Amino acid sequence: MNRTVHRIYISSLVLITLFVFVWLSVFGADYYLTRVGLRHFHEQNELLKPTGIIGHGLGILGSFLIIVGVFGYMARKRFRSLSRIGVLKYWLEFHIFLCTLGPILILFHTSFKFGGIVAVSFWSMVAVVLSGVIGRFIYLQIPRTIQGRELSLSDLNGIESDLYTELKDKYNVDYGIISQMNEALINVNPKEGKNFLVNIFIRFKFERKLIQQIKKKLRTQQLSGKNYRKVVKIFKSKIILNRRIAWLSSMQNFLRYWHVAHLPFAFVMLFIMIIHIVVAVLFGYKWIF
Repeated sequence: MNRTVHRIYISSLVLITLFVFVWLSVFGADYYLTRVGLRHFHEQNELLKPTGIIGHGLGILGSFLIIVGVFGYMARKRFRSLSRIGVLKYWLEFHIFLCTLGPILILFHTSFKFGGIVAVSFWSMVAVVLSGVIGRFIYLQIPRTIQGRELSLSDLNGIESDLYTELKDKYNVDYGIISQMNEALINVNPKEGKNFLVNIFIRFKFERKLIQQIKKKLRTQQLSGKNYRKVVKIFKSKIILNRRIAWLSSMQNFLRYWHVAHLPFAFVMLFIMIIHIVVAVLFGYKWIF
């Protein structure tokens, strides 16, 4: 999958998620905003209540998407027989898509009423989604190959050296600009008394400022528009790579701690969800079947 196709793929997943959320919000806005005690008299009650045609269907589809998303990705990671089926990075992205869309459908399935043991499953699901966002950020800070293998520190240093050579030899970028960037990156140190989370924001702010300074100096170079964009992209890659090298050890530790928090919430959610489904079936709630 080349870069253009990958962007279309990601954009499609995002648009599907947004479309579903917006459509359900608009379609059922009046019903969901009605007081719980009065919903029985609403004209959409038979459609949107948790046991209604649409409401029940949303719960079934949402549960199915979560189960496929969780166990599909886990199977792809753990079974060697599946290692040749697609790239792990794309499996992760599809896992995130399913485990975002699924909870959205379940949210509307509940019609925003939470109670009993199902509430534990719902809030566990919320915790899984929120921790998933954090986990995605941590995952992106650890450089990997397209197959999902973590790059070693020596690999990263080699890539950084190649970027430096490309700037100097291929595009003849003024050494003073490269030197200024290297000096700035060497001198960017964590602020005393600040925790790591604060330093993350400080680092991103510093990088934006540094890139603007580099762009300003590059405009004085004799570069065509196409080469200018390529050089800026290389500088950005080098700055990001430098950040990932600096954070590599910390992010690897955070990812291990993150798994300890993320997985229990996921299993609690799935366990109670399965109980809820079994109980619903035993009480005769079989949707259209």
